[in-house]
Amino acid sequence: MIVRKLIGFTFFVSGGLLLSFVAGRYAVGIARADSARGAWDAAQAQRAVARARAVALSRAPQPAPADGTPIGRLVIPRIDLDEIVLEGIETEDLNAGPGHLPGSVLPGERGNSIVSAHRDRHFNHFDALKVGDTVVTESRIGKTTWVIVSQRVVDKDARALFRTSDTTLTLTTCWPIRYVGSAPSRLIVTAKPVRRGEARVASAN
Repeated sequence: MIVRKLIGFTFFVSGGLLLSFVAGRYAVGIARADSARGAWDAAQAQRAVARARAVALSRAPQPAPADGTPIGRLVIPRIDLDEIVLEGIETEDLNAGPGHLPGSVLPGERGNSIVSAHRDRHFNHFDALKVGDTVVTESRIGKTTWVIVSQRVVDKDARALFRTSDTTLTLTTCWPIRYVGSAPSRLIVTAKPVRRGEARVASAN
């Protein structure tokens, strides 16, 4: 009887410690996300003052963002997503928010801007997206409205991310969304910028 009690107590303590660890990870992620949003808001205010020099500065090479710094905002009305995007796709970056793949262009720049997030965190409703849905990004390039033009599922080890000559936004997450364990595939969502009138039509679909 005593041994059973000790075993039960051991399992109880282990479960409590595991739950505490998971809760702590989420709490750290939430705190970093709040910090990132505050930094993004502050940066937006600074940009308003700096716009007078934007033309001259745009001719000079822009430094690459430091890992973990906020580089943009991602809004997807269909799934009520509004997140600050951080530079980097390491574990700690993705714990706080969607991560921008280093080396890819910023959202709105010519080329392919790639943003990833965990399927059980910030992209946990990506299975509700449809072709034609609207996506909005903000970065130092400006505000861009996009429309989703394709969705495809590929093997997790497949080479699926490429440079493009035109302005593209690629959003990725593991697939299936509702999957226990390490997901075997990836969902690739591709979006293209739209003009104002086209954006209204896309939002209505």
